[in-house]
Amino acid sequence: MVDPLPRFPDGFLFGCSTASYQIEGAVTEDGRGPSIWDTFSHTDGKTLNGDTGDVACDHYHRYPEDVALLADLGVGAYRFSIAWPRVQPTGSGVPSRTGLDFYDRLVDALLEKGVVPVPTLFHWDLPQALEDKGGWLTRDTASYFSDYTSHVVTRLGDRVRRWITLNEPVVHMAQGYAYGTHAPGRTLMLDALPVAHHQLLGHGLAARALRAAGAAEVMITNNCTPVWPAGEDAGDVTAAAMYDAFHNRLFNDPVLLGSYPDFLAAALGDLVREGDLEVISTPLDALGINYYNPTQVGAPAEGSPLPFDPQQIEGYPTTAFGWPVVPSGLTDLLTGLRETYGDALPPIHITENGCSTAAGVQDQFRIDYLDAHLRAVHDAITAGVDVRGYFVWSLLDNFEWAEGYSQRFGLVEVDFETLSRTPRESYRWLRSALEAQAASPR
Repeated sequence: MVDPLPRFPDGFLFGCSTASYQIEGAVTEDGRGPSIWDTFSHTDGKTLNGDTGDVACDHYHRYPEDVALLADLGVGAYRFSIAWPRVQPTGSGVPSRTGLDFYDRLVDALLEKGVVPVPTLFHWDLPQALEDKGGWLTRDTASYFSDYTSHVVTRLGDRVRRWITLNEPVVHMAQGYAYGTHAPGRTLMLDALPVAHHQLLGHGLAARALRAAGAAEVMITNNCTPVWPAGEDAGDVTAAAMYDAFHNRLFNDPVLLGSYPDFLAAALGDLVREGDLEVISTPLDALGINYYNPTQVGAPAEGSPLPFDPQQIEGYPTTAFGWPVVPSGLTDLLTGLRETYGDALPPIHITENGCSTAAGVQDQFRIDYLDAHLRAVHDAITAGVDVRGYFVWSLLDNFEWAEGYSQRFGLVEVDFETLSRTPRESYRWLRSALEAQAASPR
């Protein structure tokens, strides 16, 4: 039996998160164009078992059922992403009316059930036509992203007030362009750095487009991790600082401070034009943080193409994905952000946190995981960090990128043969926890 959660502040927003390519399916309906993930997942050897998102959870057709699950769960918000190639099949030009119609229907269904829609404009499914022009390696993609944002907010902005521009630009840069384990599958290592700047420039331009359309809240979601040196020697400590700069500061500093860490600014060189950092640091209303685990880093081996060596963390339980479970790392991350950025740090929403477990509806491991991480958030709030929301990853089992359908993150189990949804015990636990929050003295 898990003890009741501590009382969260009035107005604290509890929600669930998903992403378009991971759940929507319907990849050729209503004129949707191909994305880099369509191309990547249909390339031999790129995903486990050759799995694709062609059908995924079929959320495109079954969204009323999924909205009903959200309402029954009792969360106040739903973070989903909009598929850029569903809105603009080639990434530019006149938007697809039928593509936007789907998100119209979804937003209306959420509002009818009292669930706040929180769209993410880019969660890695870049239109393939833009990748063919260079993708995020090229500056033009930032402008295309701004234009796409304007089309979406023009259609949905009368009902959607909270927006997220990008999801985890560090992961898209590293896995997609540096290591090649995600779409588009490029293996550029440190030569992928332009992807960081162009994504951030796209974020800043999109933030200004959202502001111009009257958006009430604009965010970016960064994946952040506490970085632990593997040892006390100078090589490990230096490598950890380098990893922190690449993973965390590269994406937080320019947004919050208007500058890159010195050595990264030098590496980016002429890519950063006059006025870029002013655009990138367009003020935010909140910062989205995705947390899963700390990262342990040692000095790189001689001849390594990278200045750090991420290592396995021992001594902690692990998820089905093999990720260490360290709830205190979330408290440390949040208090560390407050110490680093001070008054420049806006309010924070934990926009993803969750774990993969074995199939089945009995998932005490997930209950314990969520309970511990929610307590970690509460500890950070008690320590003075302004955290205003927590979104579970994820509502549904889904297409887990290169891991296909092997990793199950959902509060709701999905049978990928029949597409039936079955709430897990963690779903029931969270519903009871939210009911208790609502009933506790204020």
